[in-house]
Amino acid sequence: MTRPVSSIRNLGPASEAAFARAGIASAEELIELGADAAYARLLQSGARPHFIAYYALAMGLQGRPWNDCRGAEKAALRARFDALCAQAQGSEPAERARIEAALDAIGVRRR
Repeated sequence: MTRPVSSIRNLGPASEAAFARAGIASAEELIELGADAAYARLLQSGARPHFIAYYALAMGLQGRPWNDCRGAEKAALRARFDALCAQAQGSEPAERARIEAALDAIGVRRR
């Protein structure tokens, strides 16, 4: 029996729905992926980046309250978050080009 994503501390129904859109359907899958890989999938699914959501996820996976993150730990999480966002943005132009090429091939776009 799998547990819902919202069974993880700090994650509620909105997070559960966002992770479902990213193809992550259970707490077990989210735990196995870890904060960085799960958040990267969330960004790839079109979710808007939000640092508090990222560190609430990271803290929740450790069983800690979201506001328990401070100082050097928070700075390190911010650096990881920024790297994930940069990586996600770097993949957007390539993905867009692939989609536009497919649309051109089937004649959907004006040339």
